[in-house]
Amino acid sequence: MSCGIHYLASVFMAVTPNFVCGIPGNVSSVLFYNSSEASLEDIWTTWTSTENYIVVQLEDGEIWELNQCSKAKREASLDLAYEYRGNKSVFSCSDGFLYDDTKWKSTVVTQWDLVCDREWLAKLIQPTFMLGVLVGAVIFGDIADRLGRQRVMWFTSAGQFVFGIAVAFTSDYYSFVVVRFLLAMVSSGYLVVAFVYVTEFVGIKARTWASMHVHAFFAMGIMVVALVGFLVRTWWVYQIFLSIATLPFVLCCWMLPETPFWLLSEERYEDAQKVINTMARWNKVSTPCKVAELYSVQHDGPVSGGTGDNDAPSAKKHNILDLFCNWYIARRTITVWLVWFTGSLGYYVFSLSSVNLGGNEYLNLFLIGAVELPCYIIACIGMDKLGRRNTLIPFLILSALICVLIMFIPQDFNVLIILANMAGKFSIGVAFGLIYLYTAELYPTIVRSLAVGSGSMMCRVGSVVAPFCVYLRSVWIFMPLLLVGIMALLSGILTIMLPETLGKPLTNTLEEATEIGRNEKSCSEKTPPAQSGAALEKIEMHGPETVSTEK
Repeated sequence: MSCGIHYLASVFMAVTPNFVCGIPGNVSSVLFYNSSEASLEDIWTTWTSTENYIVVQLEDGEIWELNQCSKAKREASLDLAYEYRGNKSVFSCSDGFLYDDTKWKSTVVTQWDLVCDREWLAKLIQPTFMLGVLVGAVIFGDIADRLGRQRVMWFTSAGQFVFGIAVAFTSDYYSFVVVRFLLAMVSSGYLVVAFVYVTEFVGIKARTWASMHVHAFFAMGIMVVALVGFLVRTWWVYQIFLSIATLPFVLCCWMLPETPFWLLSEERYEDAQKVINTMARWNKVSTPCKVAELYSVQHDGPVSGGTGDNDAPSAKKHNILDLFCNWYIARRTITVWLVWFTGSLGYYVFSLSSVNLGGNEYLNLFLIGAVELPCYIIACIGMDKLGRRNTLIPFLILSALICVLIMFIPQDFNVLIILANMAGKFSIGVAFGLIYLYTAELYPTIVRSLAVGSGSMMCRVGSVVAPFCVYLRSVWIFMPLLLVGIMALLSGILTIMLPETLGKPLTNTLEEATEIGRNEKSCSEKTPPAQSGAALEKIEMHGPETVSTEK
């Protein structure tokens, strides 16, 4: 939930209200076409097109025409009239800008004048945050494997609160971006480790539903953003309230134990046994699992102390090229990567665009978050009843069709547009929710972590690209939807060639993974399974890397 809060916070924090050039003096009257007011604050509601200028008369009698990025002084004009064909002197906005504060009292755009020739700085706020998400996932994912999940959760949860508060007190744009980048890093690490932590503690039967619960609470974080944005209209106060909302999660993290999987991987068997015994007491199990029995597959004798079996032959190291070992696996990898990218792109395009749909932008974002809750239930039911592929294909194609449908809805039908966008978010959310588990089942044990990790990286690339995609609305209002629709349709078509994995055992070698797709050609190298049986599924399939997916 706390990660969902910070990931979408910029939707209201970096909004650009209506604005015009500032003027060197006090305004006595304002004119916009036939509407005459005493102040600029009264004219904003009638100024519907930013392409038109506003005429103002100062107390000293000067008459100015105000545009968004320039202003013009009328040289010989005594009467206040909207139309003027005389001489004008054009100036830049050296006196700053005047902003419409009827809806937002202050945003980072109004704070540091991120408009006109500085508009590109405002457009970098969300992409730089998503870049921090990508960097943080790589760094903290590796640190969590080295130092443990518990310590990283402590650090990232505390860091999320500290950097979240620090953002509100930044004094300039560049320090704001730097602190937000650090906030993105720790938030990303927090979310990755939370996925790993939940998955390592939840049994196989409930693992799918548990992972979907993490997605669902991320969506609830988006709903919190909508609520706080509605109540607080000053950006730094808004940021503080959002950060305070994450404080309970900081306190909770300090009460969590280390996961048995990580303790076993570090050969801290006594500590792992203590955690297992605690789990057994909570679940009222009279005969708790013994670490020695769990590892009997890999060890000749009983486990003792903190020493492991160092005589076992080391497994062959695999790299990213193994995901392209033959045409069938390569085609599978390209398709999976495309689905990861499309899911993330569509997720953030629909979320970030919600404030531009018309109507109440706070309600729009709230509904965009709320629609995710039922979509994860549908994803779980579909995966268990219809299969992974048979659920993924129709929802990808459906999201593409919805993108096309939205283009044909008249812009005056706000309610219909919002409902269509919610349907698009729903369909892409189902696809996004199930792809990580499907990816883990498509690849063998020896490269499973690598496959899911690389897919997760493509997901983060999609999240970096999404804000730029949304900005293409200035080129054509439907350009973001067109791009998402094309990607979703292409992904859906290519997914048809993927094999179904529902009810099939996990594979151990690249040859076995190739045979799932009913292919005859095998990989040139035969790699024997490093482990087998129950221990393999417990340790490899459900190890930390296979669930390090992220929004």
